[in-house]
Amino acid sequence: MLKTELLEIVANGENSGVEFKRDDLRPEALAREIVAMANLRGGMILLGVDDDGTISGIQREDLETWVMNAVFAHVHPMLLPFYEVVTMDDGLRVGVVSFTMGTSKPYVLRHNNREDIYIRVGSTSRLADRETQARLFATGSLFHSETLPVSGAALDALDRARLEDYLLTFAGDRELPQTDDAWLQRLVGLGFMTDVEGRTPVCSIAGLVLFGRSPRRFLRQAGIRWMVFNGIDKGYQALDDTLLDGPLVGRFARREGGGLGEVVENGLIEDLLDRMQGQPLVSTEGEDLGDGLRRERIWHYPPDALREAIVNALAHRDWTRNLEVEIVAYTNRLEVLSPGALQNSMTVEKMLAGQRSPRNTTIVGVLRDYGYVDARGMGVRNKIVPLVRAAAGIEPAFEATEDHVLVVLPRA
Repeated sequence: MLKTELLEIVANGENSGVEFKRDDLRPEALAREIVAMANLRGGMILLGVDDDGTISGIQREDLETWVMNAVFAHVHPMLLPFYEVVTMDDGLRVGVVSFTMGTSKPYVLRHNNREDIYIRVGSTSRLADRETQARLFATGSLFHSETLPVSGAALDALDRARLEDYLLTFAGDRELPQTDDAWLQRLVGLGFMTDVEGRTPVCSIAGLVLFGRSPRRFLRQAGIRWMVFNGIDKGYQALDDTLLDGPLVGRFARREGGGLGEVVENGLIEDLLDRMQGQPLVSTEGEDLGDGLRRERIWHYPPDALREAIVNALAHRDWTRNLEVEIVAYTNRLEVLSPGALQNSMTVEKMLAGQRSPRNTTIVGVLRDYGYVDARGMGVRNKIVPLVRAAAGIEPAFEATEDHVLVVLPRA
């Protein structure tokens, strides 16, 4: 947002979609305003602006983290605000928290073991009466979390070259959209962007994590946290602790007869595997030379099983959880942790038996198009278990809780 835009918004005063707040408010007070606006048409909260429009500036340290924590703790279902800071000519800073109209109405404020529904009435936020609540429930729908709009993530947040490859190679398009409006219409149809009433469409979670240039800029739980410890627990000093960001899918050369060729530009999965390859606790160079006169690499974990575990964690994670997929290598094992419980009535036993129940159907579909996901959806049963058993002599371990799904691969 430009300074001139901010000054114009402040000059027009508070309304149904704009609220001024000092940054010394309580987290539940901020959440209440967000809930009320999300139940109407969305809006923005300017932190560091007094009720009369005087710009007092933000004083709280690390305000962005405080805002996100307040939202994730007190707003339900999950809503993804966009945060930015505008610095004025006199050096005072204003925090802008903006968000689109919610698609999972009604949103509630969770506080003191209560769930209260608020609605915006003019420039104030009020508890919704029974009739208003009924309308919110009637207009609300249950969506997969991957379809949620990501506030602030416009068309330019997506990698156009990867989208072009997808449309021409997999989506069946014979020609590419010629205008931004045509692109928006096509991407909304594919589920990569989401219509927002009265506003320009924004990226869905699925579109952003699949094709976004830097998804973590808008969606903090996107990406992968990769860690390496020279020991059997996290009490040892980390040899590597990195947050990897980028689109899930790589960009590939197209073969003349159809299909995908070599990787032209890595996706998130390729970036992680490249980083793993340089880590001695995961793979090492052998003494023998291969056909290309290069030393062959010896993996301490079957590469196909490792790749399957990583892809599953990314494809089936719960996007309502504010945590990254976490992959940790120790001296005796490698752990892949995916946020969220198993979906529907799925259990570890059913998963090992080969049952399928994808949570994020759009993400899984695209990953299957590119060949990242087992076409039959039985990678755990047919790849991870037999390959690890053959390499290490013991079975991989699986743990499912209300908070995460954990896969433990023993080192061969």
